[in-house]
Order: sequence, then C-alpha cells, then structure tokens
Amino acid sequence: MVIIGAGVMGASIAYHLAKHGAKDIVLVERNVPGSGSTSKAAGGVRCQFSDEVNIALATRSLEVLRNFETEFGVDIDLVSNGYLFLLDSVADAETFAANVALQQRMGLDSRMLTVAEVAELAPYIDTEGIVAGAFNPGDGHCTPEAVVSGYVSAARGLGVQVLKNCEVTEFESTEGADSRRVTAVTTSKGRIESAQIVCAAGAWSGLIGEAAGVDLPVRPLRREIMVSEPVDEAALGIDLARMPFTIDFSTSFYVHPEGPGLLFGCPDEADVWDFDDKRNPDWLPTLAELIETRAPALGNVEAKRGWAGLYEMTPDHNALIGEAEELSGFFYACGFSGHGFLMGPAVGEVVADLMTGHQPFVDVSGLDKRRFATSGLRKELNIV
Repeated sequence: MVIIGAGVMGASIAYHLAKHGAKDIVLVERNVPGSGSTSKAAGGVRCQFSDEVNIALATRSLEVLRNFETEFGVDIDLVSNGYLFLLDSVADAETFAANVALQQRMGLDSRMLTVAEVAELAPYIDTEGIVAGAFNPGDGHCTPEAVVSGYVSAARGLGVQVLKNCEVTEFESTEGADSRRVTAVTTSKGRIESAQIVCAAGAWSGLIGEAAGVDLPVRPLRREIMVSEPVDEAALGIDLARMPFTIDFSTSFYVHPEGPGLLFGCPDEADVWDFDDKRNPDWLPTLAELIETRAPALGNVEAKRGWAGLYEMTPDHNALIGEAEELSGFFYACGFSGHGFLMGPAVGEVVADLMTGHQPFVDVSGLDKRRFATSGLRKELNIV
C-alpha cells in the first residue's frame, strides 16, 4: 500500500492501516512529513459544521486529539477555549441557529449567543453590526506539526516505511473487465508495486490525479497568517487563557491565542488560485483594516512572523473521499477546503476501514467525487 502525502491526512491513514494489520505500507512525501499545508494551518479544531457527516468526522477527530498525548506520547498544545462565530446578518444568524440545533441533536454543546453574551465572552470585539454569535466551548486549536509527528512515529513503530524527499512521477495499471486497476507507482527513489494507493496530497492532489488519469477537482487557494509578539493582556483587556478562536463569519477574519501572543488570519483581498505560498505585501494592510473594523482593541499588537499556505478547494468546499471509478485501487482523501487538519484523525480511520473492508463509523459515500456528476454539490455552510 502506498500513501502519497505525509501531512496529517496521509500520516493518519498510514497509522490506521498499520493498526488494522496491513503490511508493506509506504508513506511517500516529496519533502518531509507535515511540510505542506498541514504545517501552514492555523491549527483550529471545531465541530461547528452544517453537514452531519462533517460534524461526525470533526467530533471523532476532537475525541482523538483530546487523548492524543496519552495515546501517542506527544504534547500537541491543545487549547479548548471554544470557537466563536460572529454573525452580522439576520439571515446568517437564522442559518447558524439551524446548524446549532443539528449540532445539539448530535450531542454537542453548541449554542447561540446574544450580542451582550458575545461582548462578555470577547470584550476585544467591536460588536457594532453584530446580531448574534454561535459558540461551542469544546472547540479549540492545537499544533499541527505535533499531530503529524505523533502519527508518523506511531506508524513507523508499526512497520510503516516513510520515504522523505520522494516524489511520485508515474502510475502503472492493468486493464480490467470494467476499468483499469493500479499496479505500481514510479517515484524519484524507485518503483513501488502496490494494488492500493491513496492520494492524500492536499492542494497538489489534482496534479497527482492527473498523473494517474483520475479527475480530482482540487484547486489551490492561498491564505496567509500572522503571529504577533507577546502581548500585554491587561493593556488589551484580554485573557489569553480564556480567549476563544474568534471568527468574523462574513469576512473570514479570525484571531486566537498563540502562546503569549495572538495568531491572525484572513483571505487575500483578491483570491489567488495558484501554487503560490509566497507572502503578499498587500495582505497586512488588508488584515489591519479588518482588525480595526472588528477588533480595534488588538490593533496595536506587533507582528512577529507570518507565512502563507494553500487551501485545497473543491467546487462545493467539501472533501473528496472514496475510490476512483477510473482506476480501481486508487483511493483519495483530499479537497477539505480549509478543514482538513481538524478532520485528519477521523478521516485516517475511515479511509483505512474502506481499504481493508471494515465498516467505517460514518457513511462517507456522499463525499465520493462522483457526486458532481450525480447528486450535485454538497452544502456546507460553516466555511472559513
């Protein structure tokens, strides 16, 4: 078995396959584990989605992350201060209220907040124009690289071979009665025979699919992040120990504690659909404007460092999970559109089940890429 991509998704899949007793598992990474989009993620982990499958995957992942240090011996710096969505339209508030009702039916502690409750929970926010908030106290954030490290180490301990600085260049297949079947991959470090291959290459999955003759509608979208210098909590009127991951839903501006400082993110002023992870000098003024509008109390923090990374976007902002109809034995887990890190633990379990004939804990058939030709786009409303 060959897994392409050693971010959180590929590392989790490799670990769970090994746990099932699968043999001859090779995890192939063109750089080093976790060096792609996983290491560029903001680290948010939340269950506040509008789609039942997404809620189930996120909930299972959070259960794993809460127990990660015990199970894997790695401290992932998990902070469970909750996720707060700021809503500035009645229509959005009504939609989120319906989503919260679904989350509650699925056992979550999500709830809607009044403007006064938003102000009390997030005193650094200017609530002008806000009509409501949505909050789940169990959500939070952690360190993505630490999660990858835990999975990779555990997978190696179970016999998984990890090939770093190894790029997949070609696929081999045989013609079957109804479709082609994958038989091997060629890499920069040699040929690997395998009847099962998984594409977990994040934003680069479309290119891997193209090389295999599989249509994976995944496009790269650049997003940028800034981390501040340590902040004076008293001067800013904030308590980092209680501050939730706060998202202005209509603009996708967000902020959360990052050690003794703050982590900020927002989209580019104009979307950049390309494999471009270079920092944009025009982005900081865009971020500053959003801070001034929604969180002016935080406007004087000093930037320490920053980076840009790539979202792996699909046409409906939902993941692709399944086996390709064009190439039997070619599985895929990609296109998570900004929520891949938080779903990695659960998706690794699900994909390993699909590959080894086990029944996954949740039915992910609706995330098969064939939906675009049959049932159409799948709605997920809580997109950042």
